[in-house]
Amino acid sequence: MKKIVLIIFTLISGCATNGLPKIEPVEKISLDNFMGDWYVLAHIPALIEKNAFNAVESYSFNSADQVIETTFTFNKGALDGPEKIYKPKGFVIPGTNNAVWGMQFIWPIKAQYVIAYIDEGYENTIVARDKRDYLWFMSRTTDLPTEKKQWIYKKTSELGYDGDMLRFVPHN
Repeated sequence: MKKIVLIIFTLISGCATNGLPKIEPVEKISLDNFMGDWYVLAHIPALIEKNAFNAVESYSFNSADQVIETTFTFNKGALDGPEKIYKPKGFVIPGTNNAVWGMQFIWPIKAQYVIAYIDEGYENTIVARDKRDYLWFMSRTTDLPTEKKQWIYKKTSELGYDGDMLRFVPHN
């Protein structure tokens, strides 16, 4: 029950933007291309993922219900730590060309999920929030060369985030 209360508090406290400009979503997302496994390589973590290792976000579109079935798995505390699994549901916000979702861990609350960057091949993405409280850089591979780390810091700053808050997620 404590975890549920903490998650609710975290999501509700993330609703206000503190006067910051909105994060601009990408022009359009192909849900077919976006679905599948994404390795979380860097993030400004939410409460449940502060000590995550081997983090993977997996998406599958349920066209019958118009829901993005999501499975978030990670090892807690170490590369070989206990596995944690969360199954939030994503809902595309109408009129956003699939680039803004409401991510629901607990009904009825939907946390903002803005796809702020996607490369042409759907190999790397950045998901952000208007409040600048959380951010996720995800890739289809765990390979993260130094120049890509530098690019992530730069892009994070361009989006109005404090790059010093970034945590690079270890993977094995």
